[in-house]
Amino acid sequence: LQRQMMSAMEAVCDGEEPEVVTEACLLSEFSERGEARALINNLPDIHHDTVSREATIEKFVVIMDRYQEQPHLLDPHLEWMLNMLLEMIRNEKSPPLMVHLCFKFLYIISKVRGYKIFMQLFPHEVSDVQPVLDLLCRQDPKDTETWETRYILLLWLSMTCLIPFDLSRLDGHLSTDPGLNRESTMDRILAVAKSFLRVSDKSRDAASVLVSKFVTRPDVKQKRLGDFLDWCLTTISQTSEVTMEGTVTLDGALQSLAQLFKHGKRDDFLQYAPTVLQCLNQKRIAESNQATLRKLGVKVVQRLGLTFLKPRLAKWRYQRGSRSLAVNLAQSSVTESVEATKLDLESVSQEEDYDIPEEVENIIEQLLVGLKDKETIVRWSSAKGIGRVTGRLPKQLADDVVESVLECFSFQETDNAWHGGCLALAELGRRGLLLPSRLSDVVPLIIKALTYDEKRGACSLGSNVRDAACYVCWAFARAYEPNELNALVIATVFDRNITCRKAASVNILSPQGTFPHGIDILTAADYFTVGNLNNCYLTISVYIAGFEEYTKPLIDHLVAMKVNHWDGVIRELATKGLHNLTIQAPEYMANTVLPQLLPMATGMDLHRRHGAILACAEITHALYELATQNNRLHPNKTEAQLLLFYTLIWFSLVFFFSVCCLIEKLSLSKMPFKADPVITGWQWLIDDSLKNLHLFSSGARRGIQDAALSALAALCLQYYQVEPGVADVEMQDQLVSQYLLALESPEVLTRCGCALALGSLPPFMILGKLQKVRPHNVSSAQVSRRDAATAMSQVCVAVGVCAQGSPDRVLCESNIRPVYEALLGCMNDYSTDSRGDVGAWVRAAAMSSLMDVTLLVVASAPELLSSDLVQRMMCCLAQQAAEKIDRYRAHAGTVFLRMLHSTDPAVPHIPHREELLSIFPLETGTSLNWNAASQAFPHITQLLRLHQYQYHTLLGLTVSVGGLTESTVRYSSQSLFEYLKGIQQDATVLQQFGDTLLRIFRDNLRNDRVSVPLLKMVDQILANGCFDLFASEESHPFCVELLAIFAFPFDLSCDWSLCLSSLSDCLVDRRFCGMVQFKGDVREKVLVQLLMLLCHPFPVIRKTTASQVYEMLLTYDDVVDDDQVLTDVMASLSDTNCDIATVRTHRNQLCDWLGVPRPILVTKVTHLGD
Repeated sequence: LQRQMMSAMEAVCDGEEPEVVTEACLLSEFSERGEARALINNLPDIHHDTVSREATIEKFVVIMDRYQEQPHLLDPHLEWMLNMLLEMIRNEKSPPLMVHLCFKFLYIISKVRGYKIFMQLFPHEVSDVQPVLDLLCRQDPKDTETWETRYILLLWLSMTCLIPFDLSRLDGHLSTDPGLNRESTMDRILAVAKSFLRVSDKSRDAASVLVSKFVTRPDVKQKRLGDFLDWCLTTISQTSEVTMEGTVTLDGALQSLAQLFKHGKRDDFLQYAPTVLQCLNQKRIAESNQATLRKLGVKVVQRLGLTFLKPRLAKWRYQRGSRSLAVNLAQSSVTESVEATKLDLESVSQEEDYDIPEEVENIIEQLLVGLKDKETIVRWSSAKGIGRVTGRLPKQLADDVVESVLECFSFQETDNAWHGGCLALAELGRRGLLLPSRLSDVVPLIIKALTYDEKRGACSLGSNVRDAACYVCWAFARAYEPNELNALVIATVFDRNITCRKAASVNILSPQGTFPHGIDILTAADYFTVGNLNNCYLTISVYIAGFEEYTKPLIDHLVAMKVNHWDGVIRELATKGLHNLTIQAPEYMANTVLPQLLPMATGMDLHRRHGAILACAEITHALYELATQNNRLHPNKTEAQLLLFYTLIWFSLVFFFSVCCLIEKLSLSKMPFKADPVITGWQWLIDDSLKNLHLFSSGARRGIQDAALSALAALCLQYYQVEPGVADVEMQDQLVSQYLLALESPEVLTRCGCALALGSLPPFMILGKLQKVRPHNVSSAQVSRRDAATAMSQVCVAVGVCAQGSPDRVLCESNIRPVYEALLGCMNDYSTDSRGDVGAWVRAAAMSSLMDVTLLVVASAPELLSSDLVQRMMCCLAQQAAEKIDRYRAHAGTVFLRMLHSTDPAVPHIPHREELLSIFPLETGTSLNWNAASQAFPHITQLLRLHQYQYHTLLGLTVSVGGLTESTVRYSSQSLFEYLKGIQQDATVLQQFGDTLLRIFRDNLRNDRVSVPLLKMVDQILANGCFDLFASEESHPFCVELLAIFAFPFDLSCDWSLCLSSLSDCLVDRRFCGMVQFKGDVREKVLVQLLMLLCHPFPVIRKTTASQVYEMLLTYDDVVDDDQVLTDVMASLSDTNCDIATVRTHRNQLCDWLGVPRPILVTKVTHLGD
């Protein structure tokens, strides 16, 4: 959608008519009606099965939720769904569980369509009153599983109460026996309503609806209205909100009052209004800690205000213009149609004066206080109350209310007051209660509200204010001329908060076509497009600025509000936006904006100074690019402007990032500073930034380094060339020497910055110095090897390749091997610290550098690549592609395939190229997801078939199979076992695999990173019987050597703490237990080792060994031939206490039973000195 929008905007800019492309998620009908009918019909069959019942409910919820935004599509189908469910409910044979399930379905429908519409469809005949009331009385209010039943029954009872007959007629069927206590239907309904007003579930809301329908009946209000209001006020007065039960009770009483005063007649409730207001004032609901109670208090108060005032339409209100889009689009008739519909306020006769009750002042005061509440729901309710009550006031009093609302916009007020004030103004405006005479006061405040943003700690406040201001603009644009509302367009593209941008975008078309270029702007800045902040600042703003009405307002807003924004991201986006907008108004930028920014860049406000420096840089560069495109010479700066730039650089040295950006842009703009002393200052600033990176915060460090490197490259290109391609020798010697010297600095970050600086130098600055920048100097930077590896490839790419060239000028035959040796050495960096595997950064940089250098050499002089270098490189990449970290495995796999599939020209000397292409065909490069272990390892393990890749691939698989990540371990081990299963009967291939495994063991005996996961992997291999072919031969060489390697950590020189850490995963004895499957001397030696471990000094090793030997004897039943001996051995292992004092006796008994010699205790001889 974004690409389509971009192409449409480009077409408009080129003077073409854009093709309108729309994508909508609108639904046209209730397309799932068949599925919904089937689900309802199946309720009798599935109601008893919990799983089926839950699945059916979930399916129905998913269907109905699709229509949350278009519930009217359900209207033609509500009746048949309701009738089907009610038929099941009324069926006497329906079990209670099914009845509750039907009511649950009814609630799901009412939730989507809204109870006000849905309840009108309930049958409400006289015959329905008693059954519904009886069913409701049988419900348990404390049952949390069936609250939907009670909710729907209360709504249904609300409709049945509307029958046009006196309820006393329904009592004729009661028993006439005077000995029985009779309760009328009226009293029963009231009792039910009161009881459900105290519950904590949603039934309380339905009970308030029942009260509003029932108590306002003519027969009920005569007999019970006063009593019910007295009950409500008593409940409010005597209930405390401290407890949860009290809060729920107050909620129900306040809801019922709000509903009664909303739906009841004014004449019936006017006499009770003062008493109710007095009760609320005494209760101080506005000071409650519960937001819901404060909201309900505001609702009741505003309804009381409407009760005190006569229901009349104010004659003085502002009459809005035509609502016809066609009329407003016809520009010639807009003014006439609007003026014709406006009411001449001067000719309106004065209204009849009538007394305003004194309680109204108190009510308005409470509503104004509610506008400043800390909760949005309270402020919103107060704003609606202000609009409703003001519509019934005389003109003078209404103007006083407006003046009180405007006081919310004082600088002393919080963001809550600003938000409430905006909501109130919107309600007044859309009702025509804000006269045009007040617009001069209101519009400036709304424009301020559209940009309201205050920083509080690490976050900001004001997004809700800006969103409400957009609502005000919507209301005003529908009522007044939109000339003063350009700020709405500005908020659409430049607001920091996504909800505010979307709100402003939606409201652009509110004036029905009178907004300048409203349809074109909305096409470019629709609801979804404005979701991307970068797109708004850098693309949409340029399109909108193409309309003359918005060009300068957009630029002025960025300069005044966004360049000095507290958020650094917004400041940077604003400066880039100014760069893109320069093409729309270059003269205005050069003559007006730049002179405004230069003083800001030397001010005391740090945010303003930072943004202004970046803005100066971006605008200057944009002006240069525009002049170049128009084939005009870049205008020379006057001495005054040059002096300002000098001052700007030196006065703002504390902003290294922004000043480096300024240096880069001024250099790219070819400012006339060549041979000027200021260049020395610029170079000092860049060098100081790179050498003191450790002094900056970690968050800003990377940005400053990148900005300094970009500035260095631009500065060299513009000011250090004597002629094209020829460097200033003095500066060349100075820069190369100081950066090489800095590589020996004790500061790691200094070495990083200066290594990258060497890599960012233009080619002419390195010519003749390549021997000095020799690889062993760069790669000796230890922890900074990542940046050194990156810099090395940058240097090689910069100087180019020539087979017979000078080693001091190009990459050639005499210096290519050291480059590859250094990069291949980085591939084996597995350094770790508190941050984890930090060597992975070096390996990733080395992989990228190897790819860049290799493709460069292949393109120019492929004969420089020897077979051994290519083989080592491909094997290292295969190893990295088999390791456990997803991100680096994916990077290695991508580089591996890039080398393999390179055809223009192809990388020479790749071992097993044809076999690799069969494993990784060309389409694999785009379809294979290396990050997913399930996709990567089945391909990687196939490299084990290729002899030259087998060692490195198995080495990488070792850390994956023996790792900790569940998904990596599962898929890597599955792939490895599938490969081993395929070669189990091939003795030659299996022997080759075993030799490779032993070689990895021998090479990494002292390397915990490999040895510990390797032990885990071998344990799994042995447990899966992958070496059964060797087990059939006694004392097979592989088994003997594997046993010798296993016994290595138990040499007297071994660090026992290392053994203990390995035993935490039960590896020491499990590896021996797995080898007991090999017959002959190997089995005997294994048993001796295990029995020795039974007397180990560490208790955890003794216990683990006993457990593993027990499991071993259960698994390999051929170890002990005699069943009675096996029983005795198993009993001894399971029952013996592992106490060191007694365990040796039991161990010796086990040795006798198993037929192995008893271990002999060696006495240590201590030589004492004189």
